[in-house]
Order: sequence, then C-alpha cells, then structure tokens
Amino acid sequence: MSQRVAWVLSNGIVGMDNQSLGLAEALGLHCIVKHVVPRAPWKFLPPALWLEPLRFLAEGSDSLTPPWPDVIIGTGRLNVAVSIAIKRASGGRVANIRIQNPRVSLRQFDVVVSPEHDICHGGNVIETLGAVNRVTQAKLEQAAQLFGAQFDTLSRPLIGVLLGGTNQRYTLDSAFAQRLADKLIRALTTRGGSVLITPSRRTDPAVVAILRERLAAHSAVVWDGSGENPYLAYLALADYLVVTADSVNMASEACFTGKPVFVEGLAGGKGKFEAFHRSLQQRGCARPFTGELSDWHYARLDETQRVAGQIKHNLGW
Repeated sequence: MSQRVAWVLSNGIVGMDNQSLGLAEALGLHCIVKHVVPRAPWKFLPPALWLEPLRFLAEGSDSLTPPWPDVIIGTGRLNVAVSIAIKRASGGRVANIRIQNPRVSLRQFDVVVSPEHDICHGGNVIETLGAVNRVTQAKLEQAAQLFGAQFDTLSRPLIGVLLGGTNQRYTLDSAFAQRLADKLIRALTTRGGSVLITPSRRTDPAVVAILRERLAAHSAVVWDGSGENPYLAYLALADYLVVTADSVNMASEACFTGKPVFVEGLAGGKGKFEAFHRSLQQRGCARPFTGELSDWHYARLDETQRVAGQIKHNLGW
C-alpha cells in the first residue's frame, strides 16, 4: 500500500505544530503542512460558531481544496472547525485526528488525543500523560554526534536547563531568574559540573541576561540564539535536566530521555499545569527543583509511539 498522506494543520504555533508533526511522523505518514490563518471575527469565536470555515480564511492560508488527504491532524482551537469542514467535504473519507480537547462534539473526530489534564473522555479519546512530540532516540543520537565535541571539555555532571516563558499560570521574570540562578549555583557548588541553558522563543531576554551574569563565574553555556538550536543535544548529553513549569511540551520531551528531570517554578496550587506535574511526579519521572541533584530511574515517557500504535489499531491500519 502507498504511504498515506496527512495534512498537518498549522497556525504557526511551534509547540502545537511539533505535537501534530510528531504524531504524523510516528504514524509513518507523508506530511504536508497546511497553514491556516483564521479571519476575524471567527478566530475569536468558539469553533462551533465558525461559518463556512474553508471560505473565511485570511491571506496567508494555504489552499484547502481537493484532492483531499487520507488524514488530517491538528492541535489546538484555531483549526478545529477547518478540520471538521474538510472531513465533511471529503464525504467522511478523511480520518480526522485531533490533539488536545477540541471543546466541540467528539463525534466529529475519528481519534482525539488528549492529555489527562485536559479532562476529555470518550470512546474515541486516547488519553496521554503530557504531550506527544517529535523527540526520538535517533534524533537524540544525531544531535549528540553533532554537538558532542563542543561540550567534551566541560566538567561533569552536565545540567541541561530548558527555559520557557510567562503564561497565564506562571511568571518567568527577573525575580524568577534570580531564584533559578541561586539554585543552579547551589547545585554547581555542591556537585561541581557545568550548566547548559537553552531559552525558547517565549523567554524574556532579561531572564537570559540575569542567568548569564550570575553564572559567569561558573562553568556555564547559555545559547545565544545563533546557529543551530542545541535543544536536542542538551536532552541527549545532559546528566540532569531542569525544566520550567510553564511548558508541558518541554517536560514531556525531557522525560522521554529517562534522565532525572527537575521542574522549576511550580506554584503548588490547582490548575491543569499543576495537575500535569503532579502526574509526572507520581509516575516517578520528575521532582521539584531545589538546587540539590539526585539520581533515580524510571521507564522513560514515550507517549508518542504508544499513541501511534493505538491509533493504527483503532483505525485498522
């Protein structure tokens, strides 16, 4: 049988696109990214209220016309209505796979892949601990070969630090940076070693500047955004990983490695992020970051391959 074709619906949000692409790749699909730019007022409305979603798209959207693909995969709210419209236009032939709770009738989808903390239940729902992603062992090994020589001279252990940014739940500001620096210095003073820090697109430059300044007297590498992103190399080469609490994606990817993962910035209260991190701790994948390093073992978190296998079974592939 020829390779199935998947349209991956993208709204230009990297974290969401990585979930869609990661699942498509794990399913062995030929991926075609379709950029979807919703027009006002529809982009401000719930998906159920969108009228003729395939017509009312803004400039910059890709063509969404036949021939239809075998599969549509999308993540997040902004392309839910479009995926439903494509399935209808195809006469139901297209398999509609949705990542995250779509907040509309689940009957519109063949499969819904939803993190446990999204609280989405149904016969066609596959629940996950965390986010599906694009990290694979092969990619980690490739990154380690590409970047390994750069870090050979650094003292170990290597502490990889994955920085996110402020969201509705967490504030990653200058005060946060000072607290994180204190803990990293405590770890370096106690255990020795080196710190590898990679900011994301969402990281406040002031946070990066403070960490660079505070760690200047220590063995530390802070990626400056130039050249190829060493993110996967940090996952591959670090002995310990510190992840900021704002990102489900980064925590999920870190726990794929099976290495000790520490979460920085936990608020300790309610909400889906806190529920997710509690689940990671209960599973034995992660612990709060206090500045003290410890070693433990757990079965690495590979939800992407597990979900892909279940989807193939459910759809009879």
